[in-house]
Amino acid sequence: MLGCAPTAKQSGTGEYIDDSVITTKIKAAIFNEPTLKSAEINVETFKGVVQLSGFVSSRAHANRAVEVARSVAGVKSVKNDMLIK
Repeated sequence: MLGCAPTAKQSGTGEYIDDSVITTKIKAAIFNEPTLKSAEINVETFKGVVQLSGFVSSRAHANRAVEVARSVAGVKSVKNDMLIK
């Protein structure tokens, strides 16, 4: 039982699964957003904190990607590291 408990430096099994589910849901939501090019946006999640990186064509697209990510259940916060190309 202790092998699955989260520690300060390592997430437990349940947290890892939750983060991967969040990442998958965000990627799907971005893919389904017609104004965004999902192939150019990278999504990473750690303990509910989402990091978006990659390239978008405008500040409006970056803001939209952040909105989409925030709308996914389980997201605690979103870090926007996307660059405008």
